[in-house]
Parts: sequence; structure tokens; C-alpha cells
Amino acid sequence: MNCGESQKARDCDCFPNLWFSASPLFALMKRYKLLDHTADIGIIVSGKDVSEAFDNAAYAMFDILADIDKVEETDSFDLQASAENIEELLVAWLDELLYLYETERFICSRFSITDMSDTSLNASVFGEKIDLARHEIKTEIKSVTYHQLRVEKTNDGWEAQVLFDV
Repeated sequence: MNCGESQKARDCDCFPNLWFSASPLFALMKRYKLLDHTADIGIIVSGKDVSEAFDNAAYAMFDILADIDKVEETDSFDLQASAENIEELLVAWLDELLYLYETERFICSRFSITDMSDTSLNASVFGEKIDLARHEIKTEIKSVTYHQLRVEKTNDGWEAQVLFDV
């Protein structure tokens, strides 16, 4: 089955064998791995716990949007997200962050999830408003998708995969 025929991640054969087990080496090398996809950009993240995986997914999204190494932590926002399950919670979390970026023109560089369950989270995010003299916008993300969405506990922690419509 190809990507256009299903919204369920496990029904798509576009990325055969790309799901990998988190390893300490992967965690030390980079906070996320990029996946190329027609009209989309995908990421795979890992974490020692689910909140770290969600943190890394947020970091990856903003790193795709802009050069977050140049972002100063001059302001913060408190955010909440809720959903029916852990996979939908990842999308809700990233949607809240994308909404903050689009409406407030706010780039996040640090994320602190303070309370989390399988269906809700509370977090503080840190960063600043976009300053085009200092911030290069690399890619515009239109939305967070459910296509190939995965959040799974592994022997080494947690892994998640999500695609962004660009």
C-alpha cells in the first residue's frame, strides 16, 4: 500500500525497515533523524522516557523550521495538550507548538515537559520572537500529520516517528 492510500503508519511501505531501536550511540550523535518523503519531511526521535522523546520531536520540528542555535531564551510560554492516546498526544503537542510559531512568530529552542500522561501534558517552552536579521527560516511546515505516526516503548526507552507536511 502506498502513502496516498492510508493514514495508518503501519499500512505504508514507503519507509521499509526504517524503524530502528534506540541506542546510546544514536542519542549521543543527534536528537533526531530526518526521513525524506514526497511533499513531507519525517523525523524519528528517541528518548530515555516518553517526555524526552516528545522534547526531541519538538526540537526537531523547530530545527527544521529555523536555525535554532541562534535563538535566545528571552521569553517563555506555558502550553497544554491533550488527546485520546499517546500517538495523538504527540501530534497535539507539535500542533500547539506550530500554532505558537504561526500566531506569535515565536521560535522555541528549549522545552520542559513538567507533567505528562498518555493523554495529556503540561510544558513550558523557551525562545524568542522571530528576528529576520538573526533568524533564517529554512522550511515552512504546514501541518503535523498522522501518516506513519508511531510512539513506542522499546528496551532502551521510547521512539517516535512523525511526518510534517511542508
